[in-house]
Amino acid sequence: MGDEEGAVPATSAEGGDNLTFLIQLLQSEELNTRWRAAEALGEKKDPRAVGPLIAALSDPMEDVAWIAAQALGKIGDPVAVPALIQALSKESKWVRQGSSWALGKIGDTRAVEPLLGVLKDAKRDVRKNAAWALGRIGDDRAIPALTEALKDTDPAVRNAAKDALAEIQKKKEKK
Repeated sequence: MGDEEGAVPATSAEGGDNLTFLIQLLQSEELNTRWRAAEALGEKKDPRAVGPLIAALSDPMEDVAWIAAQALGKIGDPVAVPALIQALSKESKWVRQGSSWALGKIGDTRAVEPLLGVLKDAKRDVRKNAAWALGRIGDDRAIPALTEALKDTDPAVRNAAKDALAEIQKKKEKK
């Protein structure tokens, strides 16, 4: 990422920990800088980045909001769950898709009901990620909707629903 436009340097001018610097870059005028900062914050997995990344879910550019959602999933802090649930209703399919994935990574049962609604989304990849997330969470409340999703018109969604049901069954057997 050396001389690339929008590249995020490994350290700030002062050197050392660059968390504060990366958080500041989320406010950049440059789209590439904002999404690269969000991506880097996700890789750091530092819970101190959760608040700024939640704010980035409202970035006017869907690329930034999508990467922010994924970064929140990588960090895995349940504090982000309400904001990610709210992002499931954003206009951008990318943000809905990223938020579904992030909620699955976090695995908080508060996301089950909202994800059940997303299983009926118009966009295939959103439905597929919602099914995957429900499998990761492993809550029995998802079984009827996932069973219904086995009839989805798209094979990727059907496969995700099948895998999710198997994951829920596996979790039940471990109890």
